[in-house]
Amino acid sequence: MDLNAIKTIARQELAINIRNRWTLIFAAVFAVLVLAISSFGLVTAGIIGFQGFARTSASLLNLVLYVVPLVALMMGTLSFTSEKSAGELLFSQPVTRAEILTGKLLGLFASMFTATLIGFGLAGFVIATRVGTEGSLRYLLFVGLALLLALSFLSLAALVSSLCERQTKAFGVAVFLWFFFVLFYDLLAIGVTFLLKEHSANKFIFVSLFGNPVGMVRVAALMALDGKEIFGAAGAALTRFLGGETASMVLLVTGLLLWIIIPFLLSQKLLRKQDI
Repeated sequence: MDLNAIKTIARQELAINIRNRWTLIFAAVFAVLVLAISSFGLVTAGIIGFQGFARTSASLLNLVLYVVPLVALMMGTLSFTSEKSAGELLFSQPVTRAEILTGKLLGLFASMFTATLIGFGLAGFVIATRVGTEGSLRYLLFVGLALLLALSFLSLAALVSSLCERQTKAFGVAVFLWFFFVLFYDLLAIGVTFLLKEHSANKFIFVSLFGNPVGMVRVAALMALDGKEIFGAAGAALTRFLGGETASMVLLVTGLLLWIIIPFLLSQKLLRKQDI
C-alpha cells in the first residue's frame, strides 16, 4: 500500500467532516453532556457540585454505548456511500481500492478522535479544576474504550456499504445493526440461556459476550471503573473463567480489535469485486 496516498485520502476525509460540522457537533454534544452529568449527578443526593472523574465516567457509560455506535455508523455509511460522481472521481485516481478504503476509515476515525478529544478534553479540564484529578486515569481509559468502540462500528459501516449498492439500503442496514447490537443482542442472549442447562448457559454467556462489541466495551469499562459488583453475568463469568481482571481486559481488547480488523478485511474483499 502507498502510505502517502492513504494519508492524503485520510486528510481529505477529515477536512470534509470538519467542513460539514459533524466533528464539531459531535464534540460540542459530548462536552455539554459530560459537564451536565458531572455537575448535576449529585443533585439527587442533595449535594451541589461537580462529580469526580470516576463517577462521571460511570454515569456516562450507557450514554456512550448508545451514541458512539450510532454516530460511527451514520458517519461511516454516509462517507462510504458518497455521491456517485464523487466516488467515481476518487476511484478513477491511480490508487488501489484498499488504499481508498483504508484512507477513508482512518479519516473518519480521525474525525471521531478529534471530536472525542475536544469534547471529553474540555469537560475533563473543567472537572479537574473543580474537584481535582483523582480518577483521571480511569477516565482516560474509558475514553480509549469509547474510541475502540467507534472504530469497530466504523469498520462495520465500511462492510455494510460494501454489501449495499444503494445509500438508502445501507442506512437501513446500519440502523438495524445499531438496534441489534445496542438493544436486542443482550435480550437474545439471555433468552437463549433459558433453553440451556446451567453449565451450558454459563459457557454460552461467556462466548456470547464476544459477539457484541457494545457488550465488550460495557464490561471492560465497568472493570476499568472498578464496578465489579455491577458489571453483570457476562463480566462475572469472564473473570471467573480467566481468574483475574487483567487477563479479562486483555481478552476484551483483543476481541474489539478483531471486530475492527475482520469487517474491514471483508469490506476490502467485497470492494475489489465490485464494478464501480
